[in-house]
Amino acid sequence: MLAYVYKSLKKADTYVYLAARDDFARLPEPLRTQLGALQFVLDVDLAPGRKLAQEDPDVVRGNLASRGFHLQFPPTMADPMSEDWGTDA
Repeated sequence: MLAYVYKSLKKADTYVYLAARDDFARLPEPLRTQLGALQFVLDVDLAPGRKLAQEDPDVVRGNLASRGFHLQFPPTMADPMSEDWGTDA
């Protein structure tokens, strides 16, 4: 399955995967408004066994098949104070 990836120029680190290139009609109007202009980044083959840096490819394929799009939000940062830094202080 081929996916076309666009980045939001309004929301940092937010990406939209589309099942068909430039098929923005698949996106609900409120979502299009929030994302603003979208810039094409790349196309990617989501063949079985393909790994993605920040998304589960099975979830992306499922969303593309059912909705025609998948939305990737910015990664959440873990609270650095919640880790054990190995200090006894």
